[in-house]
Amino acid sequence: MASVSSAPESKAEQRGERFLFWSVSPITARRLANFRANRRGVWSLRIFLALFLFSLFAEFIANDKPLLVWYDGGLYAPIINEHPETTFGGDLPSTADFTDEFLIEAIHKKGGWLLWPLIRYRYDTQVDKKDFPKTHQSAPTPPSANNILGTDDHGRDVAARLIYGFRISILFGLILTILSTILGIAAGGVQGYFGGRVDLYFQRFIEIWDSVPLLYLLIILAAVVEPNFWWLLGIMLLFSWMGLVGVVRAEFLRARNFDYVRAARALGASDRTIMIRHVLPNAMVATLTFMPFILQGSIVALTSLDFLGFGLPPGSPSLGEMLKQGKANLHAPWLVVTAFLVIAIMLTLLIFIGEAVRDAFDPRKAVTGGVPPEEAIAGPASAPAVVTVEETAGPEATTRKPSTEREP
Repeated sequence: MASVSSAPESKAEQRGERFLFWSVSPITARRLANFRANRRGVWSLRIFLALFLFSLFAEFIANDKPLLVWYDGGLYAPIINEHPETTFGGDLPSTADFTDEFLIEAIHKKGGWLLWPLIRYRYDTQVDKKDFPKTHQSAPTPPSANNILGTDDHGRDVAARLIYGFRISILFGLILTILSTILGIAAGGVQGYFGGRVDLYFQRFIEIWDSVPLLYLLIILAAVVEPNFWWLLGIMLLFSWMGLVGVVRAEFLRARNFDYVRAARALGASDRTIMIRHVLPNAMVATLTFMPFILQGSIVALTSLDFLGFGLPPGSPSLGEMLKQGKANLHAPWLVVTAFLVIAIMLTLLIFIGEAVRDAFDPRKAVTGGVPPEEAIAGPASAPAVVTVEETAGPEATTRKPSTEREP
């Protein structure tokens, strides 16, 4: 009797066993395949990461200090280390100001050179009036060769402020999303797992706390103290964690009576172990699905507060503050158009990423590739014996291959 050999492992399965440098389970491999099947989400993630990484090096892209200075046989990096003006032939012992034409001429006279960033202005650098276009001798000025996106009403380079503002918005949203997710998972897990009075009292507290008007609270506090990045982050964190509580609570309520949870409790596992190791992985599916949308809401909240004047301190690079300047200077359309396009592109990318993550963690697509569960388990009479990962992950899974008759 001939032995039946198992089907050889496909290339897709071999690729799915590892993601970057980590080994992944088959279910994770199928989720990754579902995510890659959404090409719009994949390209949105790539573009978003490229823009974010680009903004992380804002000091090396837009700065009023040169990257490197060669002077009198020595190489200096003013963008990293501060040097007194006397180092480069100046008269003052204070920190060298490279916006001073006298200092630059002194370096060139000694045969030195300067390597400037792509944009020769920081977000708070005042552009010299002699660099303004001849047709505009007062700020704001339109785009020119010196300022590719023009200047704002304070004479600051718009492109530099956009790069720094984009970074602040993303970092604020990421930190707030991570901390809100941790608090939301903890609160929802405790409510759903223990239930009873713990759930009842917690729900009443959330209802009361959620009714507090956040905007009025920010207005009152802004009149007492000057808001800054961490101050705003703390205030927003007090209220943003409640968005995930309902989702996590429902998952814990559903999973706490499963057989494997009862078995773990019967074997003497502690409540903490059961919550973290057995129930939490089920809740993480819904949590990871919501995280891109929470990030989007956090960025919109910061932009709105800056537009209303209750956000970051005046002068800080902010997309909301640029929108506010555009509203106040309708004769300078490049201000509002530039800020609007950056915000619109950023939020659109996050929406597409969120849709791809939602599809990747869809239980039907993650387990059966979009095939109805009863057919995936039993299989129709014409179903093939072996189904590869490529066939069970992505839109192709919904298209049946031509059926073949079974052999008697």
